[in-house]
Amino acid sequence: MVIPQKNVATDVLTIGLEDYFQVGAFDRLIPRRRWDRFESRLERNTRCTLALLEPYEIRATFFVLGWIAERMPELVRDIAQRGHEIANRGYDHRCVRGMSRGAFREDLQRSHEALERASGTRVLGYRVGRQPFTSREFWALEILAQEGYVYDSSVVPRYWAGCGLARQRHVGYHRLGAQVLWEFPFATWHGLGWPLPIAGGNYFRQLPHTLVKRAVAAWHRRYDAPFVMYFHVWELDAQQPRIAGASRLSRLRHYRNLDKMTWVLKDYFQHYRFGSIADYLGLDRRLAGGAEDAGHQAPAPARPVRLGSPGAALGDVPAGVPVSVVVPCFNEAPVLPYLARTLQQVEAALAPAYTLRFLFVDDGSTDATWSCLQALFGDRANCEVLRHEVNLGIAAGIMTGLRHATTDIVASIDCDCSYDPGDLQKLLPLLTDGVAMVTASPYHPQGDVMNVPLWRLALSKAASRLYRGVLRQKLYTYTSCFRVYRREAVQDMALQQAGFLGIVEMLGHLDQRGETLVECPVRLESRVLGQSKMKVAVTALAHLNLLARLLAHRLLSAYTRMMQS
Repeated sequence: MVIPQKNVATDVLTIGLEDYFQVGAFDRLIPRRRWDRFESRLERNTRCTLALLEPYEIRATFFVLGWIAERMPELVRDIAQRGHEIANRGYDHRCVRGMSRGAFREDLQRSHEALERASGTRVLGYRVGRQPFTSREFWALEILAQEGYVYDSSVVPRYWAGCGLARQRHVGYHRLGAQVLWEFPFATWHGLGWPLPIAGGNYFRQLPHTLVKRAVAAWHRRYDAPFVMYFHVWELDAQQPRIAGASRLSRLRHYRNLDKMTWVLKDYFQHYRFGSIADYLGLDRRLAGGAEDAGHQAPAPARPVRLGSPGAALGDVPAGVPVSVVVPCFNEAPVLPYLARTLQQVEAALAPAYTLRFLFVDDGSTDATWSCLQALFGDRANCEVLRHEVNLGIAAGIMTGLRHATTDIVASIDCDCSYDPGDLQKLLPLLTDGVAMVTASPYHPQGDVMNVPLWRLALSKAASRLYRGVLRQKLYTYTSCFRVYRREAVQDMALQQAGFLGIVEMLGHLDQRGETLVECPVRLESRVLGQSKMKVAVTALAHLNLLARLLAHRLLSAYTRMMQS
């Protein structure tokens, strides 16, 4: 059995290596399949963390996602080479609760392999990605022991979660058959008959420092057991992008007092001596055969080629159907890096069937949108950046893009990616001969809506029902900006509404001319970055005005036809 070393640091520091968009608070908003689209701040935050530890000569345990190890092996390798321990936090931050034994073992093995390949060191410890273990998940400890893990750090002591491990407050071990697994629970303060977490992270940020500092001092007076502290690298980044659509509780939990974290940690580092769990247990982290010295490291995965970059040489693949993609932008600087990565994926997914050209229209933005567009897309061969001197509205932005397009097929997408631009794979094939426009339709029976506020969803659906009663073609969704057009059908269209209402007006004109319109079921999600620009009350009144005009036009047309007959 492993015996703790008495000549090492008396306390343990653990650090969660994860990006700001990977946390459990945003699971509902950000699917794991979208992680690659976000601008990563992980390397910057990790460098800040390493610089914070260095003056105090602290060697910590970094709990790392396998997903990160596969994409940033050099970063993980550097952490290990500085003497820190690399431990497992699962592959992609999934909750063990609800996983089967087989799924947990598969996730554990996949992340373990990625971490050892990247770090060149043995991975001997585990911490669950989210939602600490309760007595219902203790079966996972048996699997950890069977897989050769020496310790776990996934328990927050609590009296209401059963007996045994759930109540364990100090470092100890469990006998699981013939095997032993050490447990490093989060430190708690026993106050008012209740174990209150004081281990770090969110508790350091939310609670008064003086109060927590006294509780930590009381721990050291009472116990010989190491104080197990933690934080996440993103907690040192007060300037991180804000995730839109998060609940008030999630925003409070994630963003409050981020600027407090650095000086609080320094205060503890000055008063206590911290080390890694591996050092505390005296573990040998060298891989068999000295693989860490042989540069045993996973190569970085191939990154998508930037839009129209020199790496995407013409002639590498057969030219596909040319499509212009119009992207109207108004004060969307926080969204643009996410958009750029999304369009990389879209371009790769649609090739070689389609060749995309992108037209970005800055609609009189007052933030850094124009400079961001220039930096991201300005020098790309298949990108054109256009600008309105003043804000004219989203429909005007789309019309500007349509008039600058040179292809027969033109798509318009939302800059905030609330409709996944990847769904162009569904929309484009529906623009068959005789079809003037294909529109995305989340309100279609086969469509879907996620995380959109109920009040806004109710208003939008009500508007669609009213338009359905007024217009000739009976669609489920009339208000979507995500569309594919025949350019000749819309480029000369004169709109009275240049904002959100112009989107419906475009459809209304096509309907009145007897054009064929098709809708495609898709999913609509709330935006994850930036803020919506729609003024709800003004837009609702404008919808009523437009409905009245469309109804009057239809009645007048019907009367004219009747008189002519």
